[in-house]
Amino acid sequence: MQKLLTALNKMLEVLNSLADVMTAEQQQLSGGQINSSLLQRITEDKSSLLATLNFIEQMRRDAEKEAGLHAPYSLNPDMARRWAAIQEQTVKLRDTNLHNGLLLNHQIGFTEQALEVLKPHQTQKFYGPDGQATTSSFISRKA
Repeated sequence: MQKLLTALNKMLEVLNSLADVMTAEQQQLSGGQINSSLLQRITEDKSSLLATLNFIEQMRRDAEKEAGLHAPYSLNPDMARRWAAIQEQTVKLRDTNLHNGLLLNHQIGFTEQALEVLKPHQTQKFYGPDGQATTSSFISRKA
């Protein structure tokens, strides 16, 4: 039973950390200027926390089997409280993730519009879509 309680506590801890990371992500996506390095780090942190959460979830399921208990743990008020907090935090995180997705789509749309504005002003291609220099646009310098 202690393993299950530990898993529930760790789950809450990771969910709270994930909430902090997703709030930082929301702030980055809401700002006028996105710091791409910071957003990349936030994305990596989020992925790491989700992997950790997945691991802890498996630990919780194993501990449930071992203890012969199942969520929502109605017979154990302490575990039932933790489980209710986990579910509440999960719903909040789902809503935050949906909102962040909308913000990200808005940023992508804004970037695409900016590229469309710039395309007619592009006079000479130095690099192709594959990132390699195009053969017809080499610039020679005479020294």
